[in-house]
Amino acid sequence: MSTRTSKFRVSASFWEAARIAVDSLNKNKLRSFLTLLGIILATTTLISVTALVHGMNLYIADKVSTMGSDGFRIDRVVFSGFDPKVIVRMLKRNPEIKPEEYEFIREHVTELKDIGMTAEAQGSVAHEGQTMDDVTIEGVTENIPALNNVQVDTGRIISDAEVRRHATVAFIGSDVKDKFFAGREAVGYEIQLNGIPFHVIGVAQALGSVFGRSQDSFVMIPIGAYFKMFGSQKGISLVAKAIDQSHLMQAEDEARVLLRIFRHLRPNEGENFGIESSDSLVSLWERLTAAIAAVAVGIVSVFMVVGGIVIMNIMLAAVTERTQEIGIRKSLGARRVDILNQFLVESAALAGTGGFIGVLIAWIIAAAIRRLASVPMNLPVASVLLGVGLSATVGLFFGIYPARQASRLDPIEALRSER
Repeated sequence: MSTRTSKFRVSASFWEAARIAVDSLNKNKLRSFLTLLGIILATTTLISVTALVHGMNLYIADKVSTMGSDGFRIDRVVFSGFDPKVIVRMLKRNPEIKPEEYEFIREHVTELKDIGMTAEAQGSVAHEGQTMDDVTIEGVTENIPALNNVQVDTGRIISDAEVRRHATVAFIGSDVKDKFFAGREAVGYEIQLNGIPFHVIGVAQALGSVFGRSQDSFVMIPIGAYFKMFGSQKGISLVAKAIDQSHLMQAEDEARVLLRIFRHLRPNEGENFGIESSDSLVSLWERLTAAIAAVAVGIVSVFMVVGGIVIMNIMLAAVTERTQEIGIRKSLGARRVDILNQFLVESAALAGTGGFIGVLIAWIIAAAIRRLASVPMNLPVASVLLGVGLSATVGLFFGIYPARQASRLDPIEALRSER
């Protein structure tokens, strides 16, 4: 027999096995669905977790890009773990960042390109009888928009002179602009922040929303004007950039030492402030994803094994039910490999169908959560292929034993069997 004829025969045998597998699935829809429940749950879990992790990866990348690879923040408390007791202890122990500390660090640093001060509180914004509540009012030094990679859409940002004289000027987010100045220019008009008039000098480019919270519902004002409104005793953060990425660690260490000196901390005392950089954010996220992945792998493994065992039992039952059919096929010239292929393809098709249904359910869940809760879930194509491919592989693995049992049946004994 020629190689070409052999390949044709193998191909024909495969497609015949695939057709028989599909017919079998259609004839026993309820049994097939119940059989696939474990595979469906496993794939849904796998794809949902992958979508969440991938979406959060994009979010973390966005946060890191906002901070920059050479940037870091100094706060009263930074989220550095998963123990709420630690956060509560830090809130009790750590004092607020003070404007004097900002001035001290700014005067003595050598490894920083720039450092700025910011503070924020929630307030109301009004214009021509309309009011917008729960707006983030940020007090900033003139360099904060650049340090946080906030881009200008129209107008300009707050100047150094306006910061020094505590000017009542405002740089607004796109949500505020759309609320009060939809379809028209905002620059040059006046808004009221908690009843105090401010002159709009610029509008920021839209940033979007994360976890259902808009990043564009803000008003930036000079830090001095902010202190007059809300006081200078709480909520201050420092935003800094190193000379370049290679100097980030030195810049963090220098800022840490200077703040310890200002606070008169002894060498054996722990730090009562937090420093957060892009590296620490990535490290924290890697620890979190490792924990999520470990739990997900455990759940998926259990579901896959249970689903595979159920598939194997169903396929063994199918072999028993179709013993006479196998005998007829063998008597008409079907080879052992043809019978083997038939049941392997049927098992893989059964599991692959479960994987496809699991992917579909996971996609619906991801879309619903993204729409209702604004959690950044993103479904990569690779995870879809992984889900279906893994399911089909499980079907193949657990289908080997039933398929071998079917292929080894003696045709004469098979024909004698009763249905």
